[in-house]
Amino acid sequence: MVDVPELVEQARQGRPRAVARLISLVEGASPQLREVMAALAPLTGNAYVVGLTGSPGVGKSTSTSALVAAYRKAGKRVGVLAVDPSSPFSGGALLGDRVRMSEHASDPGVYIRSMATRGHLGGLAWAAPQAIRVLDAAGCDVVLVETVGVGQSEVEIAAQADTSVVLLAPGMGDGIQAAKAGILEIGDVYVVNKADRDGADATVRELNHMLGLGEARGPGDWRPPIVKTVAARAEGVEELVAALEKHRAWMEERGVLGERRRRRAAVEVETIAVTALRERIGDLHGDRRLDALAERITAGELDPYAAADELVASITAN
Repeated sequence: MVDVPELVEQARQGRPRAVARLISLVEGASPQLREVMAALAPLTGNAYVVGLTGSPGVGKSTSTSALVAAYRKAGKRVGVLAVDPSSPFSGGALLGDRVRMSEHASDPGVYIRSMATRGHLGGLAWAAPQAIRVLDAAGCDVVLVETVGVGQSEVEIAAQADTSVVLLAPGMGDGIQAAKAGILEIGDVYVVNKADRDGADATVRELNHMLGLGEARGPGDWRPPIVKTVAARAEGVEELVAALEKHRAWMEERGVLGERRRRRAAVEVETIAVTALRERIGDLHGDRRLDALAERITAGELDPYAAADELVASITAN
């Protein structure tokens, strides 16, 4: 058994091994997970969570690394969750993002963690919300969450971040994707990376056009800015940080930040509750109640929805 209070205290002191151990307890769904979350709860709510998403090849890892450098220059502690695709053989993360951000590995003010999706869709690992909570409690001022990069359906980050950044690059068909529902509707800030390539200005124009066709915005509403960067040379990164800080200030001024965090907490509670129910239902395979309901359905005495209602009522009554 782990001494959770001691581990949390070490994490607060910035000891990376303690932070790593806490996140491992989260990822492994440890029996002590509830104790860990209870200990972390009073210490959270301070970190600014920025999600970075976009199609593979747009430069998410390079942009994340550039943002880390910018925030460290400003004296902020930074946590990075780089969500990698799961290996189909080992189930682990491929660690590619961590390799690309190795320049920050020796900085005690930076914590980088690769997480495997383990089959979870939406671009994030299932344990990402709790891992963000660990980094928040460990004293990170900014938590950068880099998603897998699965493409247009990768919208889950919008529910987990205070500010969502959507990255595009010229010449990758993103202009066409801008006309479709999905990933390009979740951005608070848009970044056209690799802006030294041909077609960057055209991509910016297409984005501006699509944003103009979007939801009607009233006076004072947030209009997502478009920032051009060459992250590999740190060009435009200061402008990106300024856009992020402007969005944060706008949210704080209008109470949007608090509302987003409340929604995030609600989604987290719902996910935990649904997972618990799913586990209890999974334990029913071969159970007499489930077999009896299946028999009534096949006999035409009961429809599947009514049977599901009976099953849920039976489970929640216990």
